Amino acid sequence: MSGDITAQALEERLTQRLAPTRLEVLDESAAHAGHAGANGTGFGTHFRVRIASPFFTGKPRVARHRLVYDALRDFIDRGLHALAIETF
Repeated sequence: MSGDITAQALEERLTQRLAPTRLEVLDESAAHAGHAGANGTGFGTHFRVRIASPFFTGKPRVARHRLVYDALRDFIDRGLHALAIETF
C-alpha cells in the first residue's frame, strides 16, 4: 500500500506544488513501529515535513498546513498515516 510513499516522493511533490525555499522531509516511521497506522516495514507511514514557501506569505498556520495536506492528499489516501508539519 505505502511502498511508493517515500521521503523523496513527498519532497518531489511539495517542490512541484509549493516551490519551497526550504524543505526537509523525514521518514519517522521506524520510531512508530507497533503504533496505529504502522505498516510493519518501518517506512512510509509517518513523516515530518519542515517547509518554507512563498505560498505561505500572509497565511495563518492552519492555512499553510492545509496547503501541505492538499499537496500530499493522494499519499494520505494511499496510506500515509501521520504527518507532522512545521512551516516557516
